Amino acid sequence: METNRQKKIAGVLQKDLVDVLQKAAQEGMSGVIISVTKVNVTSDLSVAKVFLSIFPQKHRDSIMKGVTHNNKTIRYEMAQRTKHQLRRMPTLEFFCDDSLDYIEDLDDALKGNKGNPIKDPNILFPKKKN
Repeated sequence: METNRQKKIAGVLQKDLVDVLQKAAQEGMSGVIISVTKVNVTSDLSVAKVFLSIFPQKHRDSIMKGVTHNNKTIRYEMAQRTKHQLRRMPTLEFFCDDSLDYIEDLDDALKGNKGNPIKDPNILFPKKKN
């Protein structure tokens, strides 16, 4: 169970990460939206798991590679922004949030674009676990 401290730190990180990542995306690729859907902080506050949703999907792999490659720069920028709120900046681990893909697949199936999901339940892809 998450403590109030973990939730508070996760909220601070999520808010500032949105600013940092959106600014980087606007400079590098126009028309790309990066949202931070969730941040989980470990109980010892040393690691933050950050879940990103990227639109459009075609840019997802390149953006995830860029974010992973620039992890140290992002962490430094975050440390500068949160230096009055956090003593130590947690290590950032980035993951892709595919829940929007699942919703899009479900929506397509229900609209009949992929066949009838009631007759063939295999049309709907099971949600991937991170």
